[in-house]
Amino acid sequence: MTTDLPCPFCNIADTHKPYDPAHPPASIDPEKTSPSSFLLLSTPTLIAFLDILPLSRGHLLVSPREHRPKLSDTSPLEARRLGAAVRVLSKAVCRATGVDDWNVVQNNGAAAAQVVPHVHYHIIPRPELRAQGKLRESFTMFGRGTREELDDDEAVVLAADIRQRVAEIIQEEGKDLLDDFEIKSKL
Repeated sequence: MTTDLPCPFCNIADTHKPYDPAHPPASIDPEKTSPSSFLLLSTPTLIAFLDILPLSRGHLLVSPREHRPKLSDTSPLEARRLGAAVRVLSKAVCRATGVDDWNVVQNNGAAAAQVVPHVHYHIIPRPELRAQGKLRESFTMFGRGTREELDDDEAVVLAADIRQRVAEIIQEEGKDLLDDFEIKSKL
């Protein structure tokens, strides 16, 4: 896909510098980018942030920093680190939202519903709607469900919570994550 528009994910990656995910900052200014970006993880290789049009609370995206249009364009190292991040971010978003079921979705190309041509995984919490009495509501797959704009005030709090949950998981799992998350500090 060719486009003259700048890549929004590259803009987020260029704007937000890496930090040690085992010791995340308490706050990160979401207004450094337009639209706002609510950062969850920022390593030298990867970025993760809340989706600005989420299907559910906690819907997030994880992507390599480098512009790679499709998964097949990532390096073996990027692919390995993406896989590790998807697993840890899945655990973190479950803890932060209290939702124990989720989808991981990754689309490659416009025909496969990829809207931003920069490889990314969606982690989408799936709350049990029937238990909430919402018998007529349902989720659909691949971004065709009901999407609402992210509430900025709620997103600031949720992003900080998810960053803290990532740090907790890194502390719990220890040395096994040092390389995948490019952690230089002692746990």
